[in-house]
Amino acid sequence: MDERILAERLITYETSSTEALRAAAGFVKGWLESREIEVIDREFDGLPVVMADVGPKDGPTLVLHGHIDVVPAFEGQFEPRVEGDRLIGRGAYDMKGALACLMWAVRDASLQDKVRVKFVCVPDEEAEDVERRSTDELIREGLLNGDFAITGEPTDLHIGVQAKGVCAVRVEIRGTAAHGSTPWLGDNAILKAHDVFRRIETLPFSRESSDLFDRLSINIARIVGGDAFNKVPDRCSMDVDIRFLPNQDPGDILSQIRAIPDTEIVKSFIRAPAIVSRKNPYVLALREAVGRASEGEALSIGRDGASDAVSFLEAGIPAVEFGPVGGGHHGPEEWVSIASLARYRKALADFISGLPAYLERGTELRAVEGGLA
Repeated sequence: MDERILAERLITYETSSTEALRAAAGFVKGWLESREIEVIDREFDGLPVVMADVGPKDGPTLVLHGHIDVVPAFEGQFEPRVEGDRLIGRGAYDMKGALACLMWAVRDASLQDKVRVKFVCVPDEEAEDVERRSTDELIREGLLNGDFAITGEPTDLHIGVQAKGVCAVRVEIRGTAAHGSTPWLGDNAILKAHDVFRRIETLPFSRESSDLFDRLSINIARIVGGDAFNKVPDRCSMDVDIRFLPNQDPGDILSQIRAIPDTEIVKSFIRAPAIVSRKNPYVLALREAVGRASEGEALSIGRDGASDAVSFLEAGIPAVEFGPVGGGHHGPEEWVSIASLARYRKALADFISGLPAYLERGTELRAVEGGLA
């Protein structure tokens, strides 16, 4: 029950605000230090980062990556409650339940001397600024280098070997201004924006699939238009969040959108999809450990959402998403399975303790077939 109690405590912090992020990071730091684990404090754009490093300096190196921040929620969602096997509250599934287990995994790993484990808890995985992240900076500084990385994103005890890429676009739609009392004399850009979005949903790229995904996802995230109450708006901007498949070219997606009449892409952001080989030896070792912990087969899956695993992959470090069972993340009834937390922690412990046995069997635990290549 230790991981459940810790997860409940983490949920109580309203970590969509800076003040609460600092308090929660302070708790994570204190929890680790109370178990005689040395903690490294960092700041990134005024937000706290907590890191720890245990095990031998010359052993195979595993990075355990978690985030403490959550998307905003109503006040009551930060009061954890239990219904049967479900621990309910904001961040339970994404990813304070997993973070609690990662913290325990670091403590467990501190008692062995075969595998080096680096732990990091970042404050900005859910941040809207997708172009600048603490994980990217820590990797650039060489602080999170390793042979393999696990980020505790929700996967229901399966192994996320692929994740969709991000193609975020700000589209400006042009109309014709007119007096608000005679809208038939104008061309309302806000109304046209809706039509443009529906057009984007039907473009050829939107109908493609891949081996792990039956579809991509397209979401209208924000729309801004109009500058006067009594005027037909002649300009409207719309933010569209496209999560594209590993076999798709984001340049082709942008080209198809640009071909829509009266539409201009004024800003775009591309983040590559996550891809790591299912045959990577670390992935195979993790799969075996999950099987022992959960008495079932761990599947290699693709995840719809993006995560910081891509940061590791872009640096040539094989990385997967791996987390406990749950549902409803970013929704009003987010939950994580209490029983799965114990299985998740055990899988992490078995994975770490099993790596030396892989070495003894002659398995070459290198970053083969890893990264974006």
